Amino acid sequence: MNKLLYLLGFTLVFAVSAQAASIAARYEFASIEYLSEQELGRIVLPQIYKNLGIDITIIPLPANRAQHVATSGNKDGEIMRIWTYGDENSTTIRVPTPYYYLETMPFVLKKTHITIAKTQDLKNYKLVKVRGVKHTNNITAGLDQVYEVNSSEAMFKLLRSGRVDVALTNTLDGNLVLKRLGYTNIIAMDNPLAVLPLYHYIHEKHRALVPAINQEIKRLKNNGDLQKLIEKAKSQIIRDKGLYLTP
Repeated sequence: MNKLLYLLGFTLVFAVSAQAASIAARYEFASIEYLSEQELGRIVLPQIYKNLGIDITIIPLPANRAQHVATSGNKDGEIMRIWTYGDENSTTIRVPTPYYYLETMPFVLKKTHITIAKTQDLKNYKLVKVRGVKHTNNITAGLDQVYEVNSSEAMFKLLRSGRVDVALTNTLDGNLVLKRLGYTNIIAMDNPLAVLPLYHYIHEKHRALVPAINQEIKRLKNNGDLQKLIEKAKSQIIRDKGLYLTP
């Protein structure tokens, strides 16, 4: 009898543990690989979920692939995209409160003395951007001379070769990649062409998550903890890359 109770107890504990492990591994989100703002999201978003007792996994992928797995339901969403991503992808639900932002920044070779002050200025130049990234897709829509590459590193190497005139990416991403490459002859403009909030997107099959995640982001914003998480994540990214950025 005792042996039977022991076996039943062991089976119950095993079943509960397996169920808990299943719940913990249930949410798996996509992110865009190689972009610094997405690296920041891969640090910050798990903490937001952890505050609610939920563990998540994040898989970095090429931008178009990340969109496909998120919108098809193969993954449970994407960690951060701009507003228009939600307008274009009806199977994902935008968490209403953004938790970070990006700047669409033009970078040019210093010696060219090119100035990009407004979006309309882009039409005069050969541009390069990372494939599948929404904010640079939007700002170059309708332009003819746009080249696409798979990473920010490849983008700046192309710019440095002189085959294109302007590279477009998020300011943080651009500065970190240039520092890592050791390029000092490429500069950012004084001001970005756009500043865009970044939102977490959840596949519609998990729509019940949205209110709780949104409330937690708002709570962290209101008490200042979100900014602390962001600054800590930035420091971690810079440290992990062995870099130092002057203010």
